[in-house]
Amino acid sequence: MGIFGNIMDKIFRHKQTEPASAPTASTQQMPQPTPVPAAPASEVTPVPQAAPAATPGVDVGAVLSEMAAMKNGGGNYQTSIVDLLKLLDLDSSLADRKELAEELNVHVGEDGSAEQNIALHKAVMNKLSENGGVVPDSLRQ
Repeated sequence: MGIFGNIMDKIFRHKQTEPASAPTASTQQMPQPTPVPAAPASEVTPVPQAAPAATPGVDVGAVLSEMAAMKNGGGNYQTSIVDLLKLLDLDSSLADRKELAEELNVHVGEDGSAEQNIALHKAVMNKLSENGGVVPDSLRQ
């Protein structure tokens, strides 16, 4: 998995890493449905399957904000690719940012320059949006 894949994984699966809650007493005492006798095979009519409902997009802004709150603010993750990577517990080294730039086809400014880092942040946010993330305009600046 590439660096962008790691970014997506950290954001899109953020809530899935929390432990599942134990079943409540009310769900444990629900009555079981009474079995219905099956109709003979000749009388069974196939029922068309409905298309699965689209899963709502992940609110990238809310996830990042929650992560930042757990890490005393998270730096300037809203505009800085370095702080965003640190917030996600990913390597923010120049080598990894160069690799990310190649993955996302970002060829702006010198490697590690402010110009490239800004372009990388924008590209990450746009790519998250393309992959089902709900990215607020404030993160696309």
